[in-house]
Amino acid sequence: MVNYTSLLTHCQNILAEPSEDRYNTMERICSYLQNEVNHYDWVGFYMANHEKQTLHLKAFAGIPTDHDVIPFGKGICGQVAVSHENFLVDDVTAQDNYIACDIHVKSEIVIPLFVNGDNVGQIDIDSNSINAFSQEDAQFLEQLNAAIAEKLF
Repeated sequence: MVNYTSLLTHCQNILAEPSEDRYNTMERICSYLQNEVNHYDWVGFYMANHEKQTLHLKAFAGIPTDHDVIPFGKGICGQVAVSHENFLVDDVTAQDNYIACDIHVKSEIVIPLFVNGDNVGQIDIDSNSINAFSQEDAQFLEQLNAAIAEKLF
């Protein structure tokens, strides 16, 4: 059983530590979450370039991916960049507009990161288990993104 309150507290402690680079802090959060939550097999932050209509991978933990730039509208992440809404996928094989980063991924959750009402990026989490994510994951990640927005942007 995941203790989301404890996870959030630890992430807030990471955010409170001084850092020269926000993406180093975000990468520490990615590593922590991937290590602590069994169904978080890959954790990353994509940041938006609104001028070019692309997302850019800035921090991650897990198997490296070739998808470090994603056009808006492409894949789950690209769809969230356009819709500005959470996207929870129980089974990635059922998605027509899915970018496979790893053949082992079975489910995915993407939560937008808002700064002053603008969608500046997102947290993307992949799981090697089908139906891995719940509304509790979504709520936790919304709270985490709010804390990141407040402390790093």
